Amino acid sequence: MIGAIAGDIIGSVYEFSCGRDEDFPFFDLDAVFTDDTVMTVAIAEAILNGGDYADSMRKWGQTYPEAGYGNMFLRWVLGEKSGPYGSFGNGSAMRVSPVGFAFNTEKEVLEEAKRSAECTHNHPEGIKGAQATALAILLGRQGVGKDIIKKEIVARFKYDLSMTLNDIRQTHQMNETCQGTVPACLIAFLESRDYEDAIRKAIAIGGDTDTQGAITGGIAQGFYKNIPNYIIRFL
Repeated sequence: MIGAIAGDIIGSVYEFSCGRDEDFPFFDLDAVFTDDTVMTVAIAEAILNGGDYADSMRKWGQTYPEAGYGNMFLRWVLGEKSGPYGSFGNGSAMRVSPVGFAFNTEKEVLEEAKRSAECTHNHPEGIKGAQATALAILLGRQGVGKDIIKKEIVARFKYDLSMTLNDIRQTHQMNETCQGTVPACLIAFLESRDYEDAIRKAIAIGGDTDTQGAITGGIAQGFYKNIPNYIIRFL
């Protein structure tokens, strides 16, 4: 899950300023962790301790209430809304990477990704985004090639992964939905040659750069296995 956290932090400073060029300064001293990291840690803690996903997210969200949450999610974290609220936002995908690393079968990963999503993001697209991200991580961990990962994701989730990053950059705007984010992140990963390259590609799409970094970073870590030490030291 360090891959997701690193992607979040690196992308945090480019949300409104990325020039869609992959050759941007990779380490910025103003970079900070955001809600993506806080919720990733919350999911990881719930898995490690056998706890409830919702309880863990509320605990961590209330500990870091100014990490950049969406309005509906913040209301949920603060207890103003007790149950799920039909969201298909990309929050379910940005926080799911621990599921892809902690569980070892497709059945477990899909079930746990659904559970981690549906306490808030119970819209089918919100669940699908979490499941697709977690499954891509699992398949990468298992040594499955990119062509097979792509085919599996397309077959299961009906995402269109036929576009190229160059195509996406022409029209991509700020989009905080799963259906507007997860396919682009998967394509960034599929076109990448290593972990850093995947993060650069995800951020250079423009838009929701910290979340794109987090989603792509988790998938890239699963596939490439290791995060370079120079990136770990930056964190």
